[in-house]
Amino acid sequence: MELRIVPLGGLGEIGLNMMVLEYRGSAVIVDAGLMFPEDYMLGIDFVIPDMDYIRRKKADIAGVILTHGHEDHIGALPFLLREINVPVYATPYTLGLIKYKFEEREPANEPVLHEIKGGDRFRLGSFDIETIPVSHSVIDGVGLVFRTELGVIVHTGDFKIGHTGDSEITTDPGRFAKAGDEGVLVLLSDSTNVESEGYTTSDREIGKNLEHIISDAEGRVIVALFASNIVRVQQLLKIAENTGRKVAFNGRSIEASVNIASELGYLRTPGDMAVDIKQVKDFPDNELIIITTGSQGEPMSALARMATGIHKQIKIQDGDTVILSSKFIPGNEKAITKIIDNLYRRGADVVYEKIAAVHASGHGFREELKLMIRLTKPRYFIPIHGEYRHLLLHARLAEQMEIPNKNIFLVENGQAIIFDEHGGMIGEKVSTGRVLIDGKGVGDVGRSVLKERRALSEDGVVSVIMAFDEETGIILYGPEIVSLGFVFETSAGHILEDSKCVILEIVEDVKPDHPNRIEAMKTRIQGDLRKYFNFAIKRRPIIIPFLMEV
Repeated sequence: MELRIVPLGGLGEIGLNMMVLEYRGSAVIVDAGLMFPEDYMLGIDFVIPDMDYIRRKKADIAGVILTHGHEDHIGALPFLLREINVPVYATPYTLGLIKYKFEEREPANEPVLHEIKGGDRFRLGSFDIETIPVSHSVIDGVGLVFRTELGVIVHTGDFKIGHTGDSEITTDPGRFAKAGDEGVLVLLSDSTNVESEGYTTSDREIGKNLEHIISDAEGRVIVALFASNIVRVQQLLKIAENTGRKVAFNGRSIEASVNIASELGYLRTPGDMAVDIKQVKDFPDNELIIITTGSQGEPMSALARMATGIHKQIKIQDGDTVILSSKFIPGNEKAITKIIDNLYRRGADVVYEKIAAVHASGHGFREELKLMIRLTKPRYFIPIHGEYRHLLLHARLAEQMEIPNKNIFLVENGQAIIFDEHGGMIGEKVSTGRVLIDGKGVGDVGRSVLKERRALSEDGVVSVIMAFDEETGIILYGPEIVSLGFVFETSAGHILEDSKCVILEIVEDVKPDHPNRIEAMKTRIQGDLRKYFNFAIKRRPIIIPFLMEV
């Protein structure tokens, strides 16, 4: 009898969270997340985990449990459900987001969705599972307790605990402590903010800061935030009520999130406070709060369109106050600061995390991580959800909390951890990886395509077009040379004209009686032009010859 824990994503990176737990012939998947592309992934929409291991375990999988509704935990679900047809368990708000996601990208089969709530207990396969409410930057998050004959496994999900008694803080320490009293075999704990000392800033403090800024604002207030941050939206609605302002929502994702939360009763909009974005011109500037998307500098978001002056309804003007109520996610800094600069240029006053406390993290700081260890008293510890430095620092923190070093498993994606009657050990490594999604294509873009895209982005492309008489081999048309992203034909046209001489020399060398003349000329043109351009201008464009016989 053994328990296997296999992380397929999220350990050693931010995003792609997916984990498989196996026990007594059945398996459960925890989360199915995506990751947004890194800089070198040109043209890629997003990234999902490689599901080869799941395909191999397909017959054993009893279901999928989702801890909360962020994209890095649910974004790959439509692709997962193409591979396996199993039930999905999630809280009401997370289910609402999933159904909205299925409208954009339908899974292969009609999914069976089961609603669960914090505090529920149910069986799935060989596991006895309990959900524990946790606070995060999205509502309806849960941690998970798996009970087996080998012991209790606690998976925190993304969580913070806080220390101020805010009504918004819903993590239930008592339930984690109860699991600890039963004897926790292993704790898998969120590592994202292990570098931050103390406790997370309370939502109550953020609310006070926002109300102070909005009360002092003389014109319109535009707040950009993560669409799923319903707690912050509710705070803004309350502030609008206190300051006599109307609220308009702008952005597809924020509108969808607000509708889902309102239908479920998680969001309360007083009276006739909410107005359509098309109605904002009907109200004085000092009576408006506009809640929008684009806090991460997304190029086509509502805030980006406002910053560049192409938004249909909102034109930034003197007196506007723009608040970015979110963290600068690493990798997005340049895009965000560009938007901030453009907002300033148009006359707005911009408030963001480096200026004022207008955002609270959804991930616990070091004192909260230590408290989780004290509550659960685990025999073994596995840091999860974070880049390698986060996992390492969390492992060291656990050792400071008197968990023996030999009982701390610092692992990354694909490294199985096995528990049996004798204890825990690191097992074999399974295949993992990243699958790139580009439009409707799944996994059809790999290293070679990205390399070509990089070359195109750096040095451009040169096309050579020629037609030959099939019988005589005489040139009937060309060589015509078309340059895209290589040189300006007006300023460096001589480079292209001189390259025609290179091509004509090749045509002369490859005689008409050559058995495979067209292919031979194509190969020579690609190689010789590449050498010529590198010699003449130190660039290496992609060379594409279009040669035909007529």
